[in-house]
Amino acid sequence: MTDQPDLAALQRRLADFAAARKWQPFHIPKNLAVALSVEASELLEIFQWLTPEQAAAVMDDEGTAHRVRDEVADILAYLLQFCDVLGIDVLAALAAKIDRNELRFPRPDDPSE
Repeated sequence: MTDQPDLAALQRRLADFAAARKWQPFHIPKNLAVALSVEASELLEIFQWLTPEQAAAVMDDEGTAHRVRDEVADILAYLLQFCDVLGIDVLAALAAKIDRNELRFPRPDDPSE
């Protein structure tokens, strides 16, 4: 089994990749937010005209599955770069948001009790 890279290692790889190409002047929060939105739209485009059944089976076709995986990777890459530039701990931000949502949207009472 291959070891999975951790989030910090992936962020370092992305930063090193951009630095090696001298892209840092372009990796400002606005540009990264725009790129993130564009990539999310490209993921949405794959599903645009699919029926619910077709959408549920999208990973069954390797060509389409490859496109979905690529767009997910692009989205995550831009999100990690965005968080790196702004100093956001993405996992801490997610945990805090889940905490707030659990308070904001309490579990409905269980009718079986």
